[in-house]
Amino acid sequence: MDADANRGAQPAQRAMPIVLMTLAFTWLNPHVYLDTFLLVGTAGAREPDGARVAFAVGAMAVSCVWFIALGYGARALAPLFRRASAWRVLDGAIGSMVLLLAVTQLR
Repeated sequence: MDADANRGAQPAQRAMPIVLMTLAFTWLNPHVYLDTFLLVGTAGAREPDGARVAFAVGAMAVSCVWFIALGYGARALAPLFRRASAWRVLDGAIGSMVLLLAVTQLR
């Protein structure tokens, strides 16, 4: 192999640091526990006994679909978000949504 063939290649990554970082982001994130136990758990507890398993399976399925769509969506939108103006529009939309939620909560 010559040097030109390896010039554009990505450096090799070891799997273990990536796996450990993924586990750390997952299990050390307080929102995991807040969302899973408090929000989803509270909503699931309101379901009748026979529907709780279906609720749990549905919540897990939607979570899988959401994170897969998030990953593919990020990859598809990466060219768009190379521009600073796209980030300003996104930040403005998020700020508007937060402001709308705050005003709604104050009423």
